[in-house]
Amino acid sequence: MDQVRNPYSPGAGSPPPALVGRDAELEAIDIAVQRLGLGRFARSIMLIGLRGVGKTVLLREFAQIAKGHDWVHQHIEATDDLRFPEAMAMLVRRALLRLSAGQRPADRGRRAFGVLKSFQIRWKLPDGGDVTVGLDSVPGHADSGILDDDLAGLFIEVGELARDRGVGVLFTIDEIQYLEREHLAALTVGLHRVSQEQLPFMVAGAGLPSLPALAGEAKSYAERLFTFTELDSLEAAEANAALATPAEAEGIRWHPDALDRAVGAAEGYPYFLQEFGKQAWDLAPGPDTISESDVEAAIPVAIDRLDTGFFRVRIDRAPNGERAYLIAMASLGAGPFGSGDVAGAMGKTTTQVGPIRDALIKRGLCYSPRYGVIAFTVPMFDEFVRRRFV
Repeated sequence: MDQVRNPYSPGAGSPPPALVGRDAELEAIDIAVQRLGLGRFARSIMLIGLRGVGKTVLLREFAQIAKGHDWVHQHIEATDDLRFPEAMAMLVRRALLRLSAGQRPADRGRRAFGVLKSFQIRWKLPDGGDVTVGLDSVPGHADSGILDDDLAGLFIEVGELARDRGVGVLFTIDEIQYLEREHLAALTVGLHRVSQEQLPFMVAGAGLPSLPALAGEAKSYAERLFTFTELDSLEAAEANAALATPAEAEGIRWHPDALDRAVGAAEGYPYFLQEFGKQAWDLAPGPDTISESDVEAAIPVAIDRLDTGFFRVRIDRAPNGERAYLIAMASLGAGPFGSGDVAGAMGKTTTQVGPIRDALIKRGLCYSPRYGVIAFTVPMFDEFVRRRFV
């Protein structure tokens, strides 16, 4: 069939042609935005799940919903070397510029930029080269040197200016599990202060399944400020729709047996569905149907694409010790696994391999669903490791 018209999009964070199975999450952000706009309490939202379940895609949908209510949106992706105070200052700066666009200079806006300047000075940050140059700082706000208090001061200034403008502000943070504990704590405190002031400001984050535990360790009241929403593979009917609906829009029909085979091979994971769908489309002779035999032919091609891209990139940078730990995990099955069992498979003690385990968790290749247990962050990763390294 015509590859130019292939509707499937197996890219990192690429929006699928049919977003299915996430209606509850979309409704939740819409309600939260509207409640905060009325000065009523709503929790910030944290999406959690394995790689490839569509967390990044949903964050983008959240942004569109917020913009539909005339909110200002800013986004960052966290990394393990993120300079957190500088990143927060950048988000605030951009939000203030958006809130001030087309507005005459006013005391409220000048004060907000002055508080931002105080934060920049106290934390020795670049001033962005423009908006705070020539402005007086506002001492006593966001300049204590205590990140929890100073970030809260920044968030309150943003929220108050947004309320004065009759709008709100949404910050989205992807890969939020990479934040240091002190930074996650500061983010939580900032949101707590904003909620106490009933300001139209919220954060939506996305991270690995370890995020609730990390947030709880950072601040004990995190569960009262965040709604942790777990994303998993799609149910069969939803996965069928994710494949069939885009094809139908192009006048192409999936045979029911072909859908069952593709959904089963992809185990319902959104990213994998896009890869299997793309390869089945490209290999199908058509003219208007994707058959089960087309899917059978596509499966090894799709798996090879996943192996050389989605999976491989996550293991190529692993040192030998970390790779040996991943191979030991895969030799035990899909997981989760007891840390002692993995150490035993390596012929070592848990103490000996503890630093390796911690390094893999920090790099996001593994996570600990509970004490003494380890699991892959990537679905079907064990199969890949066994195919390529065992």
